[in-house]
Amino acid sequence: MTTNESTTAAPGSFAPEEAPRLEWAKHAPEVYKAMIRLDTAAKRGLDPTLYELVKIRASQINHCALCIDMHSKDALAAGESVERIVQLSAWEESRHFYTEKELAAIELTEAVTVLTDGFVPDAVYQKAAAHFEEPELAQLIAAITVINAWNRFGVTCRMTPGHYTPGQHG
Repeated sequence: MTTNESTTAAPGSFAPEEAPRLEWAKHAPEVYKAMIRLDTAAKRGLDPTLYELVKIRASQINHCALCIDMHSKDALAAGESVERIVQLSAWEESRHFYTEKELAAIELTEAVTVLTDGFVPDAVYQKAAAHFEEPELAQLIAAITVINAWNRFGVTCRMTPGHYTPGQHG
């Protein structure tokens, strides 16, 4: 069974898979390596579950299919529930699935990802600051910033989801 086939659909009934526009990592390997190092540094000290929720939520907002696929699979492999991943796109109506700390991180993720007002609202930042010690908050902001950068590469280059194996990029 290929990535876009299921047991209920007739073979070949799905839209064809699009090829990426550009294999940017191949053409900018030093940038890719720097992004990997930045990503590794950003996640230090953060709860792995929280880290994946933040990455999934930012990727949902940015419509980065590759990153949604990758981080959902990594979260599932790490023991996260399908229900919490599915509900993440509607977290405001599904608050009872998350801890107050996770909710503060998700809300901060949205504020940092969507800077339509040109700033992160004080109330959102203060809520996050109430749940995270300053070093952890700095790491969280770094993680949100890094996933947003990855999303921009994925969306711009139209990277193809569906081929990622959990832990592949470790």
